[in-house]
Amino acid sequence: AVDPDHRLVAAELERRWNEALAAVARLDEELTRQRTNDRPPLSPEQREQLLALGADLERAWEHPAASPETRKRILRTVLKEFIVRADERLELKLHWQGGDHSELSVAKNRTGQHRWTTPDEIEELLPELARLLPDQAIAALLNRWGKRTAKGHTWTAARVCAFRSDRRIATYREGEREERGEMTLEQAAKTLGVCAMTVLRAIRAGVLPAQQLCHGAPWVIRREDLERQAVRNAIQSGSVRPLTADPNQISIEFQ
Repeated sequence: AVDPDHRLVAAELERRWNEALAAVARLDEELTRQRTNDRPPLSPEQREQLLALGADLERAWEHPAASPETRKRILRTVLKEFIVRADERLELKLHWQGGDHSELSVAKNRTGQHRWTTPDEIEELLPELARLLPDQAIAALLNRWGKRTAKGHTWTAARVCAFRSDRRIATYREGEREERGEMTLEQAAKTLGVCAMTVLRAIRAGVLPAQQLCHGAPWVIRREDLERQAVRNAIQSGSVRPLTADPNQISIEFQ
């Protein structure tokens, strides 16, 4: 029993006691949550698996069905922040999750300049793209760049087909690349028994000659270059490594 003269004191002590118990409960929940979120460091095998996922991520990024929302989610995942300085050009500094930094310089559009500078750019690229991709894939590539038709429409397979027909540009024929002795990144990786990212690193390092018509277009690898013993030895021996010096940084390569 509490002395009537001390009821107010007892009530205050009880209130403080309950608040302290609630604080302890909150701290206990936070500790449990932190322990749950703490993850052990990656093993070499796990790290290699994550590195291999970079090639899958590249295909997801370039896939015709990938929406702008999907690419935004990818960027939010891999980028910590980016800083833009607007001068004569746009100077971007990208801070990646994991600690690496990249710098990118982009030309600014002049006043009155459209994103698609001249129709000649399409006239020049489309005949070459038609030797590599079907109409649907060409349309997806142009839309990813944000390019529009002369009337401001997005590209479709039918519009690419009409554009080709007006200019008598032949349509892509399945198997013609193989007839020319050319291989894609994925075909080269399958031939060598490695992941596509390994082949892409070899291209970036200058070990394997390859050509890419434009950003996002398929890499073109000559079969004769892939069959050179020096190239095979370099790729299959694992001597082509990521460029980052941070062992915990996961490299994600985009075409």
